[in-house]
Amino acid sequence: MLDIPKKRILLIGDSISIGYTPFVAAMLKDKADVQRPDANCGSTVLGLRQIDAWLGNKKWDVIHFNFGLHDLRRMDEEGNFDPDAKGERQVSLSEYEKNLMELVCCLKETGARLIWCSTTPVPDGCQWRVSGDEKNYNEVALKVMTAENIQVNDLHAAVLQELAKFQNPNDVHFNEEGYEFLARVVVRAINAEDNNCNPHEEAK
Repeated sequence: MLDIPKKRILLIGDSISIGYTPFVAAMLKDKADVQRPDANCGSTVLGLRQIDAWLGNKKWDVIHFNFGLHDLRRMDEEGNFDPDAKGERQVSLSEYEKNLMELVCCLKETGARLIWCSTTPVPDGCQWRVSGDEKNYNEVALKVMTAENIQVNDLHAAVLQELAKFQNPNDVHFNEEGYEFLARVVVRAINAEDNNCNPHEEAK
């Protein structure tokens, strides 16, 4: 019986992806080698600077990626993160769109199957962020991914009705059960056969 080589999967994202990566790796351990950069991938600005290093020289079968929560962080007039979230966003919507298009071009060159992951909800009371900003960034990202024919994993929609159970109070981060839930949604997206499936349909 021939040994079937494991798929090589790269997860790119911020601390939310750091939280669900171990669960994804465990769920796919029999058929995939799941890795992520040894860093918080932050904003699209950082992504453009580091994407070549994150991709390395390895051949990836699937790349599941997200940027957003750091792009929408609010800055004060001196360029520091604004705890009251009254300043300007770190990366404007127009710059975010431009950066995403450049990142997609880089990722397409790998030949990997690409899956964009929508940015998870920003609750009320967060430092540095305004609840609802993520919806505007997700709309821009959806526009880019639709134009580029890239599969979309809508984590935002999947977890939206479960925030009281899974998300920490006044915080964009999740508890352990929440990260496991997100991981199941990610795994379903990775296992999806085509763009017409609903990867979070059975995640609850």
